[in-house]
Amino acid sequence: MIATLVFVDVKPENVEAFRAITVYNHDNTRKEAGNIRFDVLQDNNDPTKFVLYEVFADTDAAAFHKTTEHYNRWRETVAPYMASPR
Repeated sequence: MIATLVFVDVKPENVEAFRAITVYNHDNTRKEAGNIRFDVLQDNNDPTKFVLYEVFADTDAAAFHKTTEHYNRWRETVAPYMASPR
């Protein structure tokens, strides 16, 4: 298994838009055969901070995920929402 933690700092004005596109990515990632888990966590004390916890069956499944339409749409959409590099 391959587990990845993605730490994301979002600009305050983009939190809702970030959440919406991330839910889209989450829902479609969960349909991938090699995806085992995908959690979207938001800090209770600072709603601009998120952690994405992704688990894939193996390196091939993790690599496949980065070729999908939903991942690439997410990546392109959230780029201007970031307060710092992820």
